[in-house]
Amino acid sequence: MKHDDPLLRILACPLDKGPLHLLPPDDDTLLSGEALYNPRLRRRYPIVDGIPQLLPSSGEQVPEDEHERLLDRMSP
Repeated sequence: MKHDDPLLRILACPLDKGPLHLLPPDDDTLLSGEALYNPRLRRRYPIVDGIPQLLPSSGEQVPEDEHERLLDRMSP
């Protein structure tokens, strides 16, 4: 998924219905691939084989230190 993908404009967090931000893959973390991130709730949703996993149970809570790092990685 690319940061300018039109799908990103319509995808929403399953919990608060707000926008999600694309996180590109990063070799420095345990995050093995792309993910969508909700900074308001500090929840990360994986993208598996190009498909966003947006079930509430698929998201994982992110600790404070990782939240700050993810904010730096968020694509515009």
